[in-house]
Amino acid sequence: MMKRTLTTAIVFLLALTFTKAQDESGAGPVSSAAPFLTITTDSRSGALGNTGAATIPDIASQANNPSKYAFIESTSGISISYTPWLKNIGVSDMNITHLFGYHKLDELQTLSASLRYFNLGEFVFYTPQGLPDGGSNPNEFAVDLGYALKLTENWSGSVALRYIMSDIYQNIGTSQAGMNSNLKAGHAFASDVSFYYNNSFYRARKESNIAFGLNISNIGSKISYDGGARKDFIPTNLKIGGAYTTEIDQYNKISVSLDFDKLLVPSYLESDMPKYDETDPYLQKVGPIEGIFRSFTDAPNGFKEEIHEVIASAGVEYWYNNQFALRGGYSHESGGTDTNDWRFKGGRKYLTFGAGLKMNVFVFDFSYMISVGNENNALSNTLRFTLGYDLDNFRRQGQRR
Repeated sequence: MMKRTLTTAIVFLLALTFTKAQDESGAGPVSSAAPFLTITTDSRSGALGNTGAATIPDIASQANNPSKYAFIESTSGISISYTPWLKNIGVSDMNITHLFGYHKLDELQTLSASLRYFNLGEFVFYTPQGLPDGGSNPNEFAVDLGYALKLTENWSGSVALRYIMSDIYQNIGTSQAGMNSNLKAGHAFASDVSFYYNNSFYRARKESNIAFGLNISNIGSKISYDGGARKDFIPTNLKIGGAYTTEIDQYNKISVSLDFDKLLVPSYLESDMPKYDETDPYLQKVGPIEGIFRSFTDAPNGFKEEIHEVIASAGVEYWYNNQFALRGGYSHESGGTDTNDWRFKGGRKYLTFGAGLKMNVFVFDFSYMISVGNENNALSNTLRFTLGYDLDNFRRQGQRR
C-alpha cells in the first residue's frame, strides 16, 4: 500500500508538471503539460546524451529530426523502443513504448510515422480508513505522420502532424474525495517543422561528413483536462545541433554530436497578471504562438537566465565495420542543490552509455543512463531497448534466394 501510495503521488506530480516553481529572483524551471512528449525514447539517441538533431539518419529519426529520412540509405524500415520507467525508485509497471516506421516514395520524398505510448501503471486508491476505493490505469499516447523532402543535394525539410491524448486523471475524480469529478482526458493537435543539412567529403583521403539539424516540435494547441475551463501549454521544443563523422581507417569510424534544447513555453511571472484569469494564476490568455515568442524574453533576469533554460547535450559514437557501435554522452541542465537560485532550471545532469549491433536485417540498440550529482534521482539507471527491422535488406535477401 505504501509503494502504491508513493507511485500515486508521482502520477499527481507528473500531472501537475505544467505548474511553475517560482521565487522572487527567477521564473523557476520551465515546464508544461504532457511532458511525456519530451522523453527520449530511442536507445541510440539516449546513449548519445539525448543528441539526435544531426546524427547519422536511422529508423528512429522521427523522434529527433524527421527531415533526416531524406538522406537515409535504406528504402524502408520499422523499429520499436521500450523503456521501463522510474525503475530506480522501485516502480515495476510504468513503461514507454515507441514504434517508428518510414518509407521512401522516391529519391526525394519520404513518408514516416510513429506511435508513442506511455503506460503509467495500475493504481489502487484507498479511503482514509485504508479500504480500497477504485482503481485506475492512466496512460498517454501520441501518433504522428511526417513528410520529408530533399530540397537540394545537401538540404532537406520535413513537416510532421501529431495527435496527442493524455488520460492522466483516469477515474481519479470519481474515486478520490475532494477531487474535481469533471477531470477527463486531454486532447491536442500539434506539428513539427525540421531541417537538415548533410555534406560528405574527403579529407586526408578519408571520407568525412558534417551535418546540422533543427527541429521545432509540438507546435500546436493547448491541452485541457476539464472541458476547456483551463488550457495549458504542451511542450513545444526547439532542438538544434551538429555532428561530425570521419573514418579512422577502412573498418573504423567515429562521430561526435552536440545538441541544444529549449522549451518554447512561457514562464509564469507576477508582471503577467493582467493577462491571467482573475480566478486562475496561470497563462490562460496567452496563445500557443505568442507563448513561443514570449519564451525567449520573459525570464526575470533577462538573456542570462534564458541561456540557463537551454539544455546542452553531447555524444560520441564509434562504429566498427558499420556493424558494431559503442556510444557515450552527457546531458546538462542548469541547476545545483539550491532550488531558490534563479539559475536552477531542473538540475538534471546525466552520463549515458550504450551499444548497437547491426545485422543484415535486424538492428539492436540499448542505452543506460546515470545521474550525476544526485544518486537518488528517479530517472537514474534508466535502460532503453530498441529493435529495428530493415525492410529493404529483407527484400534483397528474398531476391537472392
